[in-house]
Amino acid sequence: MKHTLRDSAAVRWLVLVLVSSLMFSTYWFYDFFGGLKGLMNSELGISSEEFGRIIASTTFANVFGMIILGGIILDKWGIRISGLVFGGLAFAGASLSALAVMGVLGDDKSTMLVWSMTGRVLFGIGMEVVCVIVTRAVVKWFMGYELALAMAVNIGFGRLGTALGISISPDIAAGSVAPAVSFAAILIGISILFFIIYLFFDIRLDRQRAGASPETESIAAEEEFHLSDFLKLVTDRSFIFITLLCVAFYSAVFPLLQYTPDLLVNKFGFSYELAAGGEFALMGSVTMGTVFIYVMLFLFGLGFSMVPPSFKRVWSRMLSFALILLVFGFFIYSLKDVFQVWFRNGPKTASLIPMGTILFTPVFGSLVDKRGKSASLMILGSLLLIFANLSLSVFNNVWLGYMGLFSLGIAFSLVPAAMWPAVARIVAESRLGTAYATMFTVQNWGLFTFFWGIGALLDYVNKDNLVEINAGNMSYDYTIPVLMLVLIGIVSIFLAYQLKIADKRQGYGLENPHQKPA
Repeated sequence: MKHTLRDSAAVRWLVLVLVSSLMFSTYWFYDFFGGLKGLMNSELGISSEEFGRIIASTTFANVFGMIILGGIILDKWGIRISGLVFGGLAFAGASLSALAVMGVLGDDKSTMLVWSMTGRVLFGIGMEVVCVIVTRAVVKWFMGYELALAMAVNIGFGRLGTALGISISPDIAAGSVAPAVSFAAILIGISILFFIIYLFFDIRLDRQRAGASPETESIAAEEEFHLSDFLKLVTDRSFIFITLLCVAFYSAVFPLLQYTPDLLVNKFGFSYELAAGGEFALMGSVTMGTVFIYVMLFLFGLGFSMVPPSFKRVWSRMLSFALILLVFGFFIYSLKDVFQVWFRNGPKTASLIPMGTILFTPVFGSLVDKRGKSASLMILGSLLLIFANLSLSVFNNVWLGYMGLFSLGIAFSLVPAAMWPAVARIVAESRLGTAYATMFTVQNWGLFTFFWGIGALLDYVNKDNLVEINAGNMSYDYTIPVLMLVLIGIVSIFLAYQLKIADKRQGYGLENPHQKPA
């Protein structure tokens, strides 16, 4: 059989980095407002309901099926053209939001709200389809190899963007929201340049695959989209349950992530400003130092999941794991004073959630590749979700709150690492664009409801104290809005269990390993 570029591990992983840069930048823009909620209130006069409305507008067009249309376009146009079109749309929307916050389109609050929301709508269309495109590209390059690990690393890039966006945006803002929004938009433009570099590899691979296949003439016909394919997809029991699990799980995670910095400030008395001693400078820059810390955590996650399994002997794997763990412990210990200050800062502490994914998503991805158990791991992740929401709502103990955030980070790693490779088992490769787009569309129904709903409910349950809260004399009570998410965790357990039952009947093998035996 003729070898292609994807048979080279070095090329596969280089390609992954190039396409995952889009995940990094779009997730940064998607989540970075979470670290700026307090500043948006004090500088721009944005209420919790208006904050929720801005964030929810990201999902607005997708609620009405724009991602499905994008998935169909992906299946018809391919990764390259679709990536440029929808990546460009995400960049245009982000740029429009930046111009709105800068006051270029009008300096009154109502005008700023309208244009910010419009920009978020355009960004949301582009961003969600970009996620489908990148996932489709990962499957194309890693199917039959380290698929679950590659998807986990890809997700890790997105979580790295989220963590840095939440953590660093207050530093970039320096008292004004506009610089943080502009920086987030510029990141998307840079990632599009990386995607253009990826195109050269993708074109080469397609030429190699076409030359190696005796059925080249029939490929185009097989790739054509038919309505019957979509109907078959949405009536598949396993696909139905994994899609409903997707909307339930992410509805309890992404909205909470946006409000967590403000929750910690109001519930546990944390601050938005970083106290003295929390700065770690690299090359004279505190921002560069923060980036270094998060990138190192990401690299440790890769090390734990990739280095030990590369050794054939058990003692070699154990020794390598112990050495990485030792270096990791030294890294954490050397920064203990910095972390001690970070853990009393709302945005920095909230980044525990994506920080957990940076460390554990590659580890869980490797586990799924080698051991399987995708459906079972989704049940475990849903249980952790319930514990996290109870810890952050009912109880007022700060240490239990830390444990809740850490559990949420692990759940945020575990479920995606198991879920997305499982979809590739259920759906044919040529229809993955439509499948992922359908899942993301249904997911956006839940996100739209909870992004806006938590903010509106927050204002409602605190309606008698809003004047005092805005004056800085009282704090928001987050108990009921977060406790509501516990019910979503219970629903997630039920759906994951039903998925496991459906898989036993249909035989997709979701509990089996994903990687071919050596």
